[in-house]
Amino acid sequence: MREKWKGIIVCLAIAIPAWLLGKLVPVAGGPVMAILLGMVITMFWEKKGDAAPGIQWTSKIILQAAVVFLGFGLDLHQVAATGQQSLPIIVCTITTSLVIAWGMQRLFSIPVRISTLVGVGSSICGGSAIAAAAPAIRANDEEVAQAVSVIFFFNVLAAIFFPLLGSALGFSTVSGEGFGIFAGTAVNDTSSVTAAAAAWDSMWNLGTATLDKAVTVKLTRTLAIIPITIGLSLYYGKKGNAAGGQKFRAVQAVPVFVFYFVLASIVTTIALQLGIGASFFAPMKTLSRFLIVMAMAAIGLNSNIVKLIRTGGKPILLGACCWAGITAVSLAMQKVLGLW
Repeated sequence: MREKWKGIIVCLAIAIPAWLLGKLVPVAGGPVMAILLGMVITMFWEKKGDAAPGIQWTSKIILQAAVVFLGFGLDLHQVAATGQQSLPIIVCTITTSLVIAWGMQRLFSIPVRISTLVGVGSSICGGSAIAAAAPAIRANDEEVAQAVSVIFFFNVLAAIFFPLLGSALGFSTVSGEGFGIFAGTAVNDTSSVTAAAAAWDSMWNLGTATLDKAVTVKLTRTLAIIPITIGLSLYYGKKGNAAGGQKFRAVQAVPVFVFYFVLASIVTTIALQLGIGASFFAPMKTLSRFLIVMAMAAIGLNSNIVKLIRTGGKPILLGACCWAGITAVSLAMQKVLGLW
């Protein structure tokens, strides 16, 4: 830590104002603010010197710690029960996004790791899913920054236009169920899900009916981080070992932080069943969100904003196609299931 503390302090100094700005502008959120601040700072501070080791450590280890703390507050039993109604839609939207990402990666020669991160981020839960998948696929900081930037762009569009789209499509204005499921399955990041759902509640004076439904569905989607991250870890671990002529071992391929994430979710589930209130885990969830902001600050500091803009065309196109595909499938599935 003697070599890393300077870089950690720098990331912390960026994370605090980014966290506060994210609360003022919830559609953007703290992680995006942190990446942007980090990118701007690094334009004037190219040589990090003694701070470099700590910045690198924060972008990797703190990010993994954030994912572990994300597991606290995920009640697997409760989410499975309350999310049963939306589960077929969630499975279909996640599959759609991943298939589109895979197909476009091959069609347009998009870097594999960026396409994977955009596909996972679009289909599950935006920045949190990217944070979980990045170490599993060994993505570098610029690839993570590129994916987060793409997700952020479509988050903003969804938060602004989805309530208008829901009104135009004729979603019920006396119940928040239909639009809540739509927002929970078609919008990727939690901040934008809550923004769109809260806007619908305000438009039709529904209290928090839409918001409660959307957040429950979103929480169910978040659980997909577990199998997706494990699957990616196994795939990339096997691929890496094959390239190096080593024997593949599944246990070694899955990062330790994934096991801790699952363990945290199991601990939460058992604790809630024993009568411990969900508020007990609230500080850990808050810590998780802050650590993600801190890690994103480090990633921003390690990213070249000019290069990201110059190479951003194909990832943005990929994000647009994933977003459109998820939206269309979510609406179609709700029609089939009679929810809309």
